[in-house]
Amino acid sequence: MPAVPDSVIDIARRHNQPVVVQTLRSTVGAVLAYLVALQLTNDPVPLLAPLTALLVVQVTLYATLTTGARRVVSVVAGVLVAVGFSELVGLSWWSLGLLILFALVLGRLLRVEESVNEVAISGMLVLGVAHVSQTALSRVVETVIGAAVGMLLNLVLAPPVYVQPASEAIETLAGRMRGLLLEIGSGTGQVSRQESVEWLYQARRLDQDIAWVDVELTRAEESLRLNPRVRQGELARLVLRSGLDTLEICAVVLRTLCRSLADLAAERSDEPVYPDRTAAPLRDLMWHLARAVDCFGRLITAQVSASAERAEQDLAQALLDGRATRQRIAGLLVGEMERHPERWQLQGALLANIDRLLDELDVERRSQMLAEATERYQQRRRPQDARALVDRARDALRRSR
Repeated sequence: MPAVPDSVIDIARRHNQPVVVQTLRSTVGAVLAYLVALQLTNDPVPLLAPLTALLVVQVTLYATLTTGARRVVSVVAGVLVAVGFSELVGLSWWSLGLLILFALVLGRLLRVEESVNEVAISGMLVLGVAHVSQTALSRVVETVIGAAVGMLLNLVLAPPVYVQPASEAIETLAGRMRGLLLEIGSGTGQVSRQESVEWLYQARRLDQDIAWVDVELTRAEESLRLNPRVRQGELARLVLRSGLDTLEICAVVLRTLCRSLADLAAERSDEPVYPDRTAAPLRDLMWHLARAVDCFGRLITAQVSASAERAEQDLAQALLDGRATRQRIAGLLVGEMERHPERWQLQGALLANIDRLLDELDVERRSQMLAEATERYQQRRRPQDARALVDRARDALRRSR
């Protein structure tokens, strides 16, 4: 049997990506809108219908429905404005200016967002033709056909849910934080000023990773809205969003921790930051923290996609080992502060940041935060639906304790 080319395998793996989904759905929606418009209108070339379908069809069902509604509203508003102006003043340079101004203001008032300019465009196109009423009706009909086809396409063929890409993005973020902690742990003794500054730069670059994960998670949240495939989407959204919030706080704490190490390294010049008796347990602590961050990332995604039992156990053990090692280091750092009292602020900040990381990754604390978020969501849904959601969330939280 012949081997499958790598390019074909790569395409198969990418079939669920937003760009691929958007391309295929937009093409199909435009063609269908053109065929429907040929049957329902007298226009021999009804290109406005496929154009509208191209603009309406989005990656998620919620975006498609909202975009379609705003598109129809903007076109109808622009056509009505043009009809009114044609009856009152006709087309001239000053009437064109007034039409554009009025149309843009009306678009803002109607809150059609990205379709604001469409109000003015529709008005100008209708105002500039000889048969205003006929052109206006044709433009409205073709727009409605294109928007309806685009929305029906996503209703019949529901778009994919992008929870998995968001989960992978969270795991990637946790993996990068883990790598930074391991790198810090490997150089806590003989760390140079240059290495500590590089750690600080890496910690700062985590902000970009968090922004990327937030984009992926926002897309996942949008794909869950109004999607008939989803039955427990809100629970998945709460779990992933609370996990990202925790990792974002950890990134801030990690940046502060790197700042403390950089300041300590700057003061010691060519000498080791810590003697071997302190550097060894500090290295172990960083490894425990790295393992805890990695387990936390797997726990967040496992609660959405599969059993989280192994991730829970690994995280609990990593936190237990980390706290035990932290107690050892606290005693050793007291001796360091007695020998170098001028560094007590930096040593205290280092311990405080370590404590904060351990607390943020604690399963019990996160469970409480998720329960509070679920209770808040209860107020925005029907009581019976909210009660079921809270029960499911609490079941998930019990598994993580």
